Amino acid sequence: MADMNDVPSDLKIVVSMVLLTCGFILIPQLSDTAIRTILGLPMVLFLPGYSLIAALFPNRDDLDGIERVALSFGLSIAVVPLIGLGLNYTPWGIRLLPILISLSFFTIGMCVVALLRRRTLPEGEEFSVPFASTYHSMKGELSKKPDNKLDRVLSIILVLSIIASIVTLIYVVVTPKEGEKFTEFYILGIDGMADGYPTNFTLGESGNVIVGVVNHEYEVTDYSLRLFLENNSSSVAYEQLYMSLEHNETWEEELSFMPEVVGEDMKLQFLLYKDGNMTVPYRDLHLWIDVGEG
Repeated sequence: MADMNDVPSDLKIVVSMVLLTCGFILIPQLSDTAIRTILGLPMVLFLPGYSLIAALFPNRDDLDGIERVALSFGLSIAVVPLIGLGLNYTPWGIRLLPILISLSFFTIGMCVVALLRRRTLPEGEEFSVPFASTYHSMKGELSKKPDNKLDRVLSIILVLSIIASIVTLIYVVVTPKEGEKFTEFYILGIDGMADGYPTNFTLGESGNVIVGVVNHEYEVTDYSLRLFLENNSSSVAYEQLYMSLEHNETWEEELSFMPEVVGEDMKLQFLLYKDGNMTVPYRDLHLWIDVGEG
């Protein structure tokens, strides 16, 4: 097994960031923190492309640093959708866990290939990121006494500007703008599709539909669901359901109902009320049904 001290620093950092991102996504106590978003962006937009570039161009003279960085972003944008397309034709589908595992295996696999290819090159010709020399160079520049006070002031302003830019970028990333507030309300047939609804009944026969509610109100919201059957002369109320949903939480259940009157083109209403306001429905859906004699 290879000594970790022989692994180039850039590949160590890539693998470490991949493992760290997996930890912040898979561990429940960490998955809701802002760090998950900060780590997730390079995991999708930079690391896959960088590892691929490292595997394709192991020689330091193949590409310069700026070209490697630019191609890393570009290839990441190209590779990630291709991985998603491939997952779309697998039983796992395009979901968080399969995407995370696929990107992790791809990135770490490319790092292994890059490591093996660099070791085949003569010493000194393999690509490496001079972290240590860059750090010492920057430290020397910062510790060097400026020629005059103006240079010192400008250096301080530059450092503060860089720090402010980084803080602003992190704030924008981890604090997304609040979008439009709304609630999804839908009815599906018993097979989970938007068709195949029960519309023809005989008296005493029951029907089943799937009703779903998705909260996009950016706050905990209480809902009430009522079913009404209206014909030309009367209205029949069915069961009433209550639910309290967190933001982005989904409620979906199969509901059964049995029409108790005979009629044609009767309106079966699904009325959704919000936050205890039972005067006017917040959302409403309906089916037209026919009920005949048994």
